[in-house]
Amino acid sequence: MQIAFLILLFIIGACLGSFVCCQARRLHYGTSGKGKTKKLGSRSVCLHCGHQLKWYDNIPIVSWLVLRGKCRKCHKKIGVAEIIAEISLALAFLLLGTTIRVDAISTLSWLAFVITLMLATILAFLAIYDGLYGELPTPFLVIAIFCAFALLFFKEWAILATTSFTPDLIWKPLLSVVILGGLYLVLYLVSKGKWVGDGDWLLGTAIGLALFEPWLALITLFLANFIACLIMYPFVRKKKQSKVYFGPFMVVAFVVTLTFASFFESMI
Repeated sequence: MQIAFLILLFIIGACLGSFVCCQARRLHYGTSGKGKTKKLGSRSVCLHCGHQLKWYDNIPIVSWLVLRGKCRKCHKKIGVAEIIAEISLALAFLLLGTTIRVDAISTLSWLAFVITLMLATILAFLAIYDGLYGELPTPFLVIAIFCAFALLFFKEWAILATTSFTPDLIWKPLLSVVILGGLYLVLYLVSKGKWVGDGDWLLGTAIGLALFEPWLALITLFLANFIACLIMYPFVRKKKQSKVYFGPFMVVAFVVTLTFASFFESMI
C-alpha cells in the first residue's frame, strides 16, 4: 500500500509540475504582453507558433522525452524548464511521501501532509518563476505564507492533542522565521536590493513558518547556500551570470530538510 501511495504521489507531482511551469510562463507572458498565450487556465499552446497541444503532448515527462523537447509542429525547442519542473515536483512529492505511513497516520497528520503538498506546489511555482524570470510574484508569496500558517496551525494542534501548551510553540516558529525571513530582509535592506530580491524574505518567512523548528531553518539556510554555490559557481566564474536567484535553491533545501528532518535530528 505504501509503494502504491508513493507511485501515486510521484504521478500527481509530475502533473502538477507540468501545470505550475505552464502557469508560470503564462503569468509572465500575460503581464509582459508577449508571446502566443496570455490567459491563465487556458489550453496549452506552443509559445513559438501558437499550435494548440493535444492531450498526448501534455503527458508529464513522457511527452517531453518523446518529442525531444521540441514542438510537434514547428520543431522549435520548448526549453528544459518543463521537464525539470515535472521531475523535480514529482521527486518532491515522492520524498515528502516517505515521511508518513498511510496505514498509521492520524487525521490531523493527514491534514498537515495535504497542506504540505499544497505548499510544495506553490513553492515550486515560485521557484520556477524565479529561476526563469528572476522575480517572485508577491500574490503567490502571500498565498505561500497563508499555507505555511495553516500548516503551522495543524502541527501545533497535533502537539497540543498529546501535550500541554508550552512557550516553545510560540518562540520556535518565530525564531525560525527570523533565521530565514529576517536574515534575507536585513540583506535586502542593507544592500538596497543588490544582494537579494525583495521577495526572498517573504519566501524565507513562509519556509520558516512551515519548518517550525529553528534548527531546521538553520539547516535549510546552509543547504540553500551550499547548493547555490555548488551549481552556480561555474556560471559566475565564467561570468555567464552575475546575479544568483536564491528562490529555487531555498525551495529545494526546504524539501530536503523536511524529508530528512528525523535524520538531521539524530545527528544533533
